[in-house]
Amino acid sequence: MKRKTVAIIGTIDTKENDYRFLKGWIEALGAATLVINTGIMGKPTMPVNISAEEVAIAGGTSCEKLRRTGDFWKTIDVMSKGSAVIVKELYEHKKINSIISIGGSNNTVISTSAMRALPIGVPKLMVTTLAPGDTRPYVGDSDITMMPSVVNVSGLNLVSRRIYMNAAASIVAMTKSTIDLEVKDRPCIATTIFGVTTPCVNYAKQLLEKSGYEVLVFHALGTGGRSLEKLVKELPIKGVLDITTTELADELVGGCFSAGTDRLESAGEMGIPQIICPGALDMVNFGPPETVPNKYAHRKFYQWRPMHTLMRTNEEENDQLGKIIAKKLNRSKGPVTFVLPKLGFSALDNDGKPFYDPNFDSSLAQSLKSHLNKNTKYMECANHINDEKFAETIVKLLLADIKD
Repeated sequence: MKRKTVAIIGTIDTKENDYRFLKGWIEALGAATLVINTGIMGKPTMPVNISAEEVAIAGGTSCEKLRRTGDFWKTIDVMSKGSAVIVKELYEHKKINSIISIGGSNNTVISTSAMRALPIGVPKLMVTTLAPGDTRPYVGDSDITMMPSVVNVSGLNLVSRRIYMNAAASIVAMTKSTIDLEVKDRPCIATTIFGVTTPCVNYAKQLLEKSGYEVLVFHALGTGGRSLEKLVKELPIKGVLDITTTELADELVGGCFSAGTDRLESAGEMGIPQIICPGALDMVNFGPPETVPNKYAHRKFYQWRPMHTLMRTNEEENDQLGKIIAKKLNRSKGPVTFVLPKLGFSALDNDGKPFYDPNFDSSLAQSLKSHLNKNTKYMECANHINDEKFAETIVKLLLADIKD
């Protein structure tokens, strides 16, 4: 059986001893390697398969020009773009099965850019000094595993050798166990969840599974929404039941769970049937109370947990959200229906609960009805979002659109 190949990417010109050690251990554990150098400052003595010059050209320029300009950020940008192009091509041509890198901040930016170009499910391991901190800028909507290097990546020592050996063992094990990520048995439907919409999502999931579908549930924490938007374009997903669209409120107001400006767009671009609901649009998410901007001091809050503060969306924000959602859905190339539960959008937006306010919710409804075009369906249900009847309604609508 042909050995699977691990791509080793990084600034090998300045970290050669570290990379040589890592390469040796990966090969000793039974995998082949393909080495990509992204460092422009010198030529490494260890063999590389893809040179820094090839990476720079793929990024739109040459190493000589980058060295001549001396523009640090330009170099990072070019090598990031070039490495992403090359790694994607290598994977598409079945020349690599996984990828690993070791390094500090600069190399982490470049190498994770390349890793994010690969599909979900392809093993990706970044050994970095940045792993103990906020890794969201590097992981993004991908499935990169971040391993702390503990010590700086600047030569072999008692600690680094052990870390690199563990990293080699990890990437080889992941590589040997990989299978192609594809839907083999059942068609897939994607949905979104939050703690305050869990009853609806769980019941809808049960109904869809009984109908023969596999359900991919994405936690609407920003990363979940981005992953949904990415995978809708990569996997043969039959429909999207977007129950929890709270990330849109965070993007609008400045909460901590924004999924970016392109949330709620991929399914429409792909023509995939979708049912959209206002799950948790009654709230914006912040961290601890001290992280809430002072301008919101007069607003209504609920402390979900010590590190998680919720703020009730108001009439003006719901009006704006209606316009934003309508603009996105009106561009959809496939069937789309917005379904609004009249009795509340979350577990906190229910009669007697902290965020219950029909006037605020109705501003979203009025805005949607005013801005949705005739090709986008809109309906209201006399239920709360977590009522089983509501889940039954939206599942029935989606299945009908998929069969059509």
